[in-house]
Amino acid sequence: MRLLLVEDDTDLAQGLKKELMRSGFAVDVADNGIDGEFMGSEEPYDAVVLDLGLPGKSGLEVLRAWRQAGNKIAVLILTARDQWHERVDGFKAGADDYLGKPFHTEELVARLHALVRRSKQQVGGDLTVGGLRLDEERQAVIDAQGELHQLTGTEFRLLRYLMLHPDRVLSKSQLTEHVYDYDSDKDSNVIEVYIKRLRQIVGKDMIQTRRGQGYVFSAEA
Repeated sequence: MRLLLVEDDTDLAQGLKKELMRSGFAVDVADNGIDGEFMGSEEPYDAVVLDLGLPGKSGLEVLRAWRQAGNKIAVLILTARDQWHERVDGFKAGADDYLGKPFHTEELVARLHALVRRSKQQVGGDLTVGGLRLDEERQAVIDAQGELHQLTGTEFRLLRYLMLHPDRVLSKSQLTEHVYDYDSDKDSNVIEVYIKRLRQIVGKDMIQTRRGQGYVFSAEA
């Protein structure tokens, strides 16, 4: 999944980016509200972590602008733990969740996983589709026979996106946009290589090719 982190504290932002990438996210960072609003409007992110105290444009202004434009992206706001009114204002502006500073990265990651599942109408717990269960903590997949298969970072992000959108045709460019961050070399042909690797793990019938269209992860295979 691809995540936008809007945070002006450079040390915090870089530390969070490393931890979030380690947890299986592709992460882009904006250090001010103006760039954050633009990136959140133009790029297909799966979720946003949005600080409220931003230079250029406050987090609340950014969030209100997205919602007024019809942008329904899942947003988790970061607030000072004792500023309860910021949390209220954030929810009124359209936030989906909040986390008070200081916080543990593990809680942020857990909240992001839950937030994305809710936005895709998935039930709680491990993501389970078509007899496969995705272990997000270990970045692995467990097949119908209970065997655990370790995944690389890219394989994990790709399989998670496929499982979050079962029985839908997903183009190579669409998959590329959600698997890689902004600075990565987005060669859509590489997706074919990773699809081939995933098929060796989950079975050829689970990921079907639609010629000229893309791929479909079958929930019934």
